[in-house]
Amino acid sequence: MRLIAKCPAKVNLLLRVLGLRPDGYHELETVFQAVAVWDTLEAELADDLTLAVDSPGVPDDDRNLVLRAAHLLRRFAGTRAGARLHLRKTIPVGGGMGGGSSDAAGALALLDRLWSVGAGVDDLLRVASSIGADVPFFLVGGTALGRGRGDVVTRLPDLDETPLLLAVPPFPISTAEVYRRFRGSGNRLTPLSNDVSVPRLSTLKLPGGNDFGFVANDLEEVVFEGWPELREFRDAALGAGAERAVVSGSGSTVFGIFREHPPVRHAIEVLRHGFVAWDLRSCRTIPEGVSVRIRADDVG
Repeated sequence: MRLIAKCPAKVNLLLRVLGLRPDGYHELETVFQAVAVWDTLEAELADDLTLAVDSPGVPDDDRNLVLRAAHLLRRFAGTRAGARLHLRKTIPVGGGMGGGSSDAAGALALLDRLWSVGAGVDDLLRVASSIGADVPFFLVGGTALGRGRGDVVTRLPDLDETPLLLAVPPFPISTAEVYRRFRGSGNRLTPLSNDVSVPRLSTLKLPGGNDFGFVANDLEEVVFEGWPELREFRDAALGAGAERAVVSGSGSTVFGIFREHPPVRHAIEVLRHGFVAWDLRSCRTIPEGVSVRIRADDVG
């Protein structure tokens, strides 16, 4: 049997930085949104655990979160089962769209089924959280609120399908560097107590329809100061018809929100003249996270 997982990308519609945690991480409140750009991960049973990747520069060893997730699931299940994994990348690498985290979540969901582990949702979420802060979201998908480091995820009502323009510059941005600059820019962060299991967060209610007035990012000004090209693109996207445009997470992706798909395609044609080296894509919000299915060519 061969299984395939579709692993979507994400943007952060909202990102608030609320304070410093005792573990050194930042306490966050973020709204994740899955978008229609997918990596695909295939797996079939094998004696060993191996990974092949079709994207140059993406590691195929234990540095890849796919293999890290596989090893953690094996440890959880108490098995030495193997798998031959093949990852096909479409999500831009280094753009902050969660490709590596989504692939890891795909590996957990896919191998849980391939190896007949039978882990419950809560168990998979705990394993996912130990891999990386964004990984649990991709097991939930759609629109979700992330708390803690972003790894405590609560599903929110799905937003209406919304056209987006995704723009990835020809350079990555280090998340650690962005937070270092944020702390050093005069932003006063309240140290949180040792009990961070119940964060002091405001109640978040998203508006219905296409009202995206809540879209915001506490890190954006720091990102713009360090990488002014992103501010230039944000302003150009607004000038090209975007309702809102914002940096996703710590960058480097900037996304624009539109009401219809044709204006997105027109905006891309306009923006390409000034941002030749950027990866510009039209996509949409989606209501699902990682999904696993049997390959059609394996069904009798």
